[in-house]
Amino acid sequence: MKRLSIAAIGLVLVGPVLADKLPAREGQCAVTAIKQVGTRLEGIPDSGDAVSYVNGGYQVSYETIPGLKGSRPGDKVKLCLVSIPDECPPGDDRGKVYKATNLRTHKSWEASDSEHECGGA
Repeated sequence: MKRLSIAAIGLVLVGPVLADKLPAREGQCAVTAIKQVGTRLEGIPDSGDAVSYVNGGYQVSYETIPGLKGSRPGDKVKLCLVSIPDECPPGDDRGKVYKATNLRTHKSWEASDSEHECGGA
């Protein structure tokens, strides 16, 4: 019988949380957990919201993300890749948009993985 490693089945272990790898194709989803919820600019209220995930995912917005309210570290989240920008310079993969659904609060939100799309500032 062939054994599969955790990496071979598309999972990563970070601390006590088992999480799927970050989605790579539009329409693909992963289950992960929230690592941290904060503001776009660390320690600066009203600068927008940011959330990071244990599988390396990240979302940020210049605005408040209403669906993110009430989310906390450790909450399991279904994270789906909604769009990937076209015609990006080589090596610049910013601007992917993800839809997240908190599996505890059942609230959803969409946000980009970067403050700027590829080729931007």
